Amino acid sequence: MLILENIRLAFTSIKSNKMRSFLTMLGIIIGISSVIAITSIGASAKGAVGKEFEAYGMNYMYIYPNWEMTQDGVDYADLFMPEDIEALKDRFPDDILYVAPYMTINSDTKVGRQEGKLSLYGVNAGYNQFTNMVILHGRMINGSDVQGGKDRIVIEKDAALYFFNKEDPIGETLSVIINDEMKDLTIVGVYEVPPSMFQDMFMSDSYSTYVPYTTLQAGDPATNFIELYTIEGKNLDTLGNEFTSYLARIKDNDPAFYKYDSSESQMTQINTVLGTLSLAIGAIAAISLIVGGIGIMNIMLVSVTERTREIGIRKSLGARTRDILMQFLIEAMILSAIGGIIGTILGVGIAAAGMSFANIAVVIEPGVILLAVGFSAIVGMFFGLYPARKAAKLDPIEALRYE
Repeated sequence: MLILENIRLAFTSIKSNKMRSFLTMLGIIIGISSVIAITSIGASAKGAVGKEFEAYGMNYMYIYPNWEMTQDGVDYADLFMPEDIEALKDRFPDDILYVAPYMTINSDTKVGRQEGKLSLYGVNAGYNQFTNMVILHGRMINGSDVQGGKDRIVIEKDAALYFFNKEDPIGETLSVIINDEMKDLTIVGVYEVPPSMFQDMFMSDSYSTYVPYTTLQAGDPATNFIELYTIEGKNLDTLGNEFTSYLARIKDNDPAFYKYDSSESQMTQINTVLGTLSLAIGAIAAISLIVGGIGIMNIMLVSVTERTREIGIRKSLGARTRDILMQFLIEAMILSAIGGIIGTILGVGIAAAGMSFANIAVVIEPGVILLAVGFSAIVGMFFGLYPARKAAKLDPIEALRYE
């Protein structure tokens, strides 16, 4: 009952000094809202990055020479040849779902009066099965295209609309330069990729297109990179080490000569950076909680001075030292807790508004909210302890004489 009475007295004191109480809580409100907003934005960003990588395939991997082991560049014999890629596929038939040399070139093209740039990516049959592209018209590059090195091309919908003013230009041709040779590529498919944050970050003035990788290999089949998709459910680090060790062995190189990277490792690196930034900025924002705590201590000291006679009367009526201590300690904790609740609502609102503007789903971590509100109450208790002890130790006779 005494605790309930102290809570009632605390709310009465807060109501009687509304503006002062609000200004006292302001430091806590700013600190809590900043911490929650920053951590929520960081968690939302990590969630968005995870979804983007999942859309492009978490089992994606590419293999390349270890540039640190080559002083004057990679020897031609150390590059990947078609037979090396075939051997890798034959050695790990159950682990590799897709494999191809990574090859890309850029070329200008013109259709009528429309001029533009194309980025041509060499792919193997079935590439679209492992990515988030949607074939709208026609088909993707198939095995026959790859085996015959045929002059086929799959273009994005925006390119179809730009060059041909229609969404379905199947059968039309695009003239491009491949290995210093002009070729007319027949359009066999039109695709579309759902909007993504990566798309917005890496805007290009070129239209992305896909052709058989064998079409780009004319004259020189060697490549620096192999890209592949592995079976899901297996450890990518284990598979990556097995792949690179095997390639080094068949090409008579040092076991560490070839390296690998994967979507999973890239996502981990990005999440680590985002997490570190959120933690660092959140820690800086949390400093305002200390400032808010000092504000609470300052106002509580003023409150003790103003209510000296009240303390004297309560003590003369039998209130114990610990009763007075609890009264002012509870008041300080309530001030801090109210500030924490307001700061939580404000922080969630800021995070939701920011993520809505960026078109990213907001992620609110309940643990962070509980921690923030709990920490604000602890701050109130810690910084309210000194004023409460000062009030509790007042001599009742001296307090009654105070004017």
